[in-house]
Amino acid sequence: MPGKTGKRERRLKPFYRIARLILIIYAIALFFRWSNHSLQVTRWKAVFPDLPDGFDHCRIVILADLHGAEFGENNQKLFQTIAKQSPEYIFYLGDLEDSFRGPVENYAEQIADGLSKIAPVFYITGNHEWAIGSVPRLKKRLTEHGVTVLSNNFVILRRDQSELILAGIDDPNGYAGQKSPEALRDEIDDLYGDDKFWFLLAHRNDYFPREYYALGADMVFSGHGHGGLIRLPFTDGLVSTSRTFFPSWTAGFYDKGGSRLFVTRGLGNSGRTFRLFNRPEIAVITLRKA
Repeated sequence: MPGKTGKRERRLKPFYRIARLILIIYAIALFFRWSNHSLQVTRWKAVFPDLPDGFDHCRIVILADLHGAEFGENNQKLFQTIAKQSPEYIFYLGDLEDSFRGPVENYAEQIADGLSKIAPVFYITGNHEWAIGSVPRLKKRLTEHGVTVLSNNFVILRRDQSELILAGIDDPNGYAGQKSPEALRDEIDDLYGDDKFWFLLAHRNDYFPREYYALGADMVFSGHGHGGLIRLPFTDGLVSTSRTFFPSWTAGFYDKGGSRLFVTRGLGNSGRTFRLFNRPEIAVITLRKA
């Protein structure tokens, strides 16, 4: 009997190995799907000594880089998760759809309707909008569905008898000769002087350390970096969107030259890229006065 048992165990060993291998592959596939399709809400506090009093405790949801992704049927899971955060404003920082996959009919309207039912939405273009084309028509469609498009201009936000300037610029892939960020800054300076408090929405995170920081905004909000795609310990991501290794300025807060940057890791993937240890992000920022 012991001999027969030993033979049976030897015959079964290959099946055990195959079963373990299948389980490992299945677990990896589940983790990969979770990393790319499971929404993560991150919460941040942005503290300013000169924040207008009325904006203390104001909550803003920051979104970017959907690239045509879908979270739940008709993105209902995305909308429900955002609504639970009770934002007062939503900033959408470009790359609504993906130029490699092309636009999806009524996708922009679906996103605009879903978000604008939750809170006022402010939108700027990213590089993929310009790569797809028909940007003026896209802006018109979004505006007709309740979104405020900031196209090298600004608006005044009002809360509890206080005012805050919110400016937004088109992606550098926009029209040649479009108004520069510096020209927009000068317009704001001429109207409101040096004591103004203002935010800037600008899609490209990597322009902050070489250009946008010098505009003097109290905070710049950006996307584009996708969190470095694969986030490893002690790094700011493995690969940039321009395919360089170990980028910076890809997620969270950064400071330079008296200006601050916040970068969201975004929600979707472009082309055949994927996320690892870098789940799709809904960023919630609460403004605080020091």
